Amino acid sequence: MSNAQKSDLLLVVVTLLAAISWMFSKEAILLMPPLLFSASRFLIAGAVLTVIAWPAVRKLNRDQVSRSAGVGLVFAIAMSFWVMGLFHITSLGEGAFLTSLGVVIVPVIARLLFKEAQPTSTWLALPIAIAGLALLSLKNGFNPEAGQIFFVIAAAIFALYFTLNTRAANQRTVVNRQGQTIEKQKVPPLPLTALALLTVGLVTLPISFALESWEATFSNPDPMLIWWVAASAVIGTAGRFVLQTLAQSLSAHSHGVVILVLEPVWVTLFAAVWFSEMMTPLQMGGCGLIFAALIVNRWSAVSKGIKSLLRKQKTA
Repeated sequence: MSNAQKSDLLLVVVTLLAAISWMFSKEAILLMPPLLFSASRFLIAGAVLTVIAWPAVRKLNRDQVSRSAGVGLVFAIAMSFWVMGLFHITSLGEGAFLTSLGVVIVPVIARLLFKEAQPTSTWLALPIAIAGLALLSLKNGFNPEAGQIFFVIAAAIFALYFTLNTRAANQRTVVNRQGQTIEKQKVPPLPLTALALLTVGLVTLPISFALESWEATFSNPDPMLIWWVAASAVIGTAGRFVLQTLAQSLSAHSHGVVILVLEPVWVTLFAAVWFSEMMTPLQMGGCGLIFAALIVNRWSAVSKGIKSLLRKQKTA
C-alpha cells in the first residue's frame, strides 16, 4: 500500500471519529458554556498528547515549535467559531455540511497564499458549493441563522488551518526574505498535534473566562458532563487529530484532505439516530449541492479509484 493510499484510509477513519465527536460535543454544550467546553476539551487532549510526545517535543527546534503554535492559533480561532455555531445551529447535519465547505476552500487558500497549483475541478466545485450554501439560507428570503454564519466563518478558517498543518507536517524548501533557499524541517505528527491542541486550549480558556459564566457548571455539574468532555477530548480530539496529522504527513498535497467529504454524511446519519433529527427538503437540497461540490473537487481521485477498481475486477 502506497503512502497516498495509507493517507486516504486514515482520513476515512478520521471522518468517523469526527462524526462521533459531533454527538459528544453537542451533548456537552447542552450542559456547559460552549467556549469553556472547547477549552477543556483541547487542554485535556493537548496535555495527554504532550506527555506522550514529550521526548519528541524536546527535540523540536524553535522554528518547529513556532510553526506548531501558529497552526494551533489558527485552529483555536476556527474552533471558537465552530463551537458557537454548534451552540446555535438547529440541525447537526446542516452544520456538518456547512463546516465541510472548508474542504472546498483548502485548494483556494493554498493557491492564493502559497501559490500551489490546483486542478480545474477546484474552480468548478466553488459555484456549486456557493449554490448549496445559498439554498440552506433561503428561508423566507435570504435569512441565514446565527449558527450558519458561525459555521461558514469557521469553514474558511479551517481551510487555512488544513493548509498550514499540511505544510508543517512535510519537509519543504523555501526562499526567505534575503533570497536564500532554506530547508524547513517537518514537524513529526505527534508533537505537532500535541502542541497545536494545547495552543487551542490555552487560547480559548481566557476567551471563555472573559465572555462566559462558569458558576453553574462547577456549582452543580451534571454527572454525565465528565463523560462527554472526556470522550470528546480523548476520542474526538486526541485520537482524531493524531490520525489526521499522520495522514497529512503521508501526503504533501493539501487537496488530499478533500476525502473528509465523508464527515458530514456520517454526522447526518448519526444525528438522525442519536437526536432523531430530520431535514427539510430545502436543507437536503442545499446539503446535496455542497456534497456534489466536494465530489467534483475530489473528482480526479474518485475517477482514478473507480478505474483501478474496474481493472482489478477485470483481472479477477
